[in-house]
Amino acid sequence: MALMEIMKKQRPKVMEETNPEVGPEQQGSDDLYEHFRFVADKGQQPLRVDKYLMNKVENATRNKIQKSAKDGNILVNDVAVKSNHKVRPDDVVTVMFEHPPYEYLLTPEDLPINIVYEDDHVLVVNKAAGMVVHPGHGNYSGTLINALTFHFDNLPNNSSDRPGLVHRIDKDTSGLLVVAKTEIAMTKLAKQFFNKTTEREYVALVWGNMDEDEGTIEGNIGRHPKNRLQNTVFLDEDADEKGKPAVTHYKVLERLTYVTLVSCRLETGRTHQIRVHMKHIGHTLFNDERYGGERILKGTTFSKYKQFVENCFKVLPRQALHARTLGFKHPVSGEMMRFEAPIPEDIQQCLDKWRSYSRHVIE
Repeated sequence: MALMEIMKKQRPKVMEETNPEVGPEQQGSDDLYEHFRFVADKGQQPLRVDKYLMNKVENATRNKIQKSAKDGNILVNDVAVKSNHKVRPDDVVTVMFEHPPYEYLLTPEDLPINIVYEDDHVLVVNKAAGMVVHPGHGNYSGTLINALTFHFDNLPNNSSDRPGLVHRIDKDTSGLLVVAKTEIAMTKLAKQFFNKTTEREYVALVWGNMDEDEGTIEGNIGRHPKNRLQNTVFLDEDADEKGKPAVTHYKVLERLTYVTLVSCRLETGRTHQIRVHMKHIGHTLFNDERYGGERILKGTTFSKYKQFVENCFKVLPRQALHARTLGFKHPVSGEMMRFEAPIPEDIQQCLDKWRSYSRHVIE
């Protein structure tokens, strides 16, 4: 059954009783499409549904959420509720609208793709920084999937109905992605990622001089309780309920006075994993605006140093993270395949500046 058929529901018949403010002119069509679905944690304290959704939905505003409730589009356990309804443990909260989610209304676009490798079953792409991988809230065009659906016909859908997509990397992270061109490739590649048998290595420039030459970071990653745009590490007794297990292995490649170039190998693939784990151990990624790396976190108070760092930010206007190495078994031949994408020019220029600065300090 197609995703749109699964997501489409009849407008609840009890809505007029539950929310008498909703009139027939506001209800419109009887068909609603699911845009968001959340299951409240077992330890969820009673919380207004509008506040609950503010913590869950990226880029949402209180006014929009309250209007959605007034229009009868917010359901708790399949019943339309007002914005002051209290969410409790195990409640199922859904947000419904009369149109399918825009991210599923794909428009093929003739956008350039840097193809590293291609055969009848797989495609390996070196994604540029700044390109979103798949459509989502606020990014409905210009994505990698918009480009893929233009250049390739009949790409198989993954479990989230994303054509060809086996895994993803952040918008401002550059580097390698594998795309499935056939159903068998999708199934077998997805299994490799699930079983953690793929090889994924990133290079990152982080603030600070790391104490150890190599190490492993472990900690469950989940949504930050106070900043819904960030994820964070949970280590307390409720960690399993608040986040998912994540493991990152790192190794120092180069020490550059107040920053360090590191190699990170992933065992898991959580959202923002490297960015969150590095911040957790006190080494936020250089110029990672979402996690505070766009500030001067290490170094001197001299004005010349401040100007130097600002110049580094100008040549590298994004987080310093690149998916350099990708390895997997070919889904049909079984051959082990390994690809490497050179460090892109913007990170390279930033590194050159830090190397020059470090030599000057040593001298």
